[in-house]
Amino acid sequence: MGETPHRSADAGTGGTRVTQSHEWPAGASARVAEAPVSTRSPGGAGFGGGGGALPRNRKFGAERAFRGLTLAAGTTVLVIIVAIAVFLIAKAIPALRANSANFWTFEGWFPNDSPPTFGIGALAFGTVLTAALALLMAVPVAMGIALYLSHYAPRRLGNGLGFLIDLLAAVPSVVFGLWGRDYLIGPVSDLSVWLNTYFGWLPIFGGDGPYGNSILLGSLVLAIMILPIVTSLTREVFLQTPKANEEAAIALGATRWEMLRTAVLPYGRPGIIAAVMLGLGRALGETIALALTLGSTYAISFNLLESGGNTIAANIANRFAEANETGRGALIASGLVLFAITLIVNIIARAIIYRRREFTESAA
Repeated sequence: MGETPHRSADAGTGGTRVTQSHEWPAGASARVAEAPVSTRSPGGAGFGGGGGALPRNRKFGAERAFRGLTLAAGTTVLVIIVAIAVFLIAKAIPALRANSANFWTFEGWFPNDSPPTFGIGALAFGTVLTAALALLMAVPVAMGIALYLSHYAPRRLGNGLGFLIDLLAAVPSVVFGLWGRDYLIGPVSDLSVWLNTYFGWLPIFGGDGPYGNSILLGSLVLAIMILPIVTSLTREVFLQTPKANEEAAIALGATRWEMLRTAVLPYGRPGIIAAVMLGLGRALGETIALALTLGSTYAISFNLLESGGNTIAANIANRFAEANETGRGALIASGLVLFAITLIVNIIARAIIYRRREFTESAA
């Protein structure tokens, strides 16, 4: 047993020694705390212990350089978008001033005449109609494929099929257009005759023909083109569902479909909507495929079977070669409308993606 250190008689009143092994005068810590920082130890504790001082931030480090580079890149993108808008407006104003018809409601397209008359009404209607029909056909199929690949198929099979579906996005649009014009036109014409025979009492399936290059054919080709985009995005959204949510639903006795309906689909709803909106933006801007499969008419009609239909992008591709100066300005004016529509669609899509904090954090 060691001896207990001797306590001085004046320790309680601030004596000079407290123990035999500690020689700091009472109240020394207070004096050290009051001492300037420069007189303390490098550790900053006043007693010579602890680590070194925190390093100072460098003025020009790699992090600041990267931050400045990304800021410059984002600013450049915004500048390019504004420059495109300014260019389109500047080129479209002379044609719009020369137009003798209402640009928003007139259904014809005669910018080369004197006086020129043209309008965006039929083209905007056809653009929205074909894109909406394409989404109506593609989204249910894409969601079914995404659910199968993410929660039903074995991992190897799911990864392989997902890779093959993603390859469809690499196929050029002109290939889809030629395929639709030369191969799908026959089956679609037969389907149009059948729909007209049995459902002709509906306005969308009415008419007496001819059938072929129609809204139905263009929308079908467009649906195949946007299928990989919607499928890939929804599959990634479904895979980001927390496993705890799925396991909790299974533990409560839910079947696999009930688990998907109560845990996966509600969690991924913002992502699904965003995927659909991005697919819509892709469909609105499609050009060559629709130029090869639509009938290039200028009329607002809900009939899906008869030959006809037109979109803003397809009209630009078909009419640009024969347009004069006013005609090119009219096509640029229609492109400005399409630019505004697609920009609004993409802004809405990004807003939906960032609507829920947990979705953005899981996607980061």
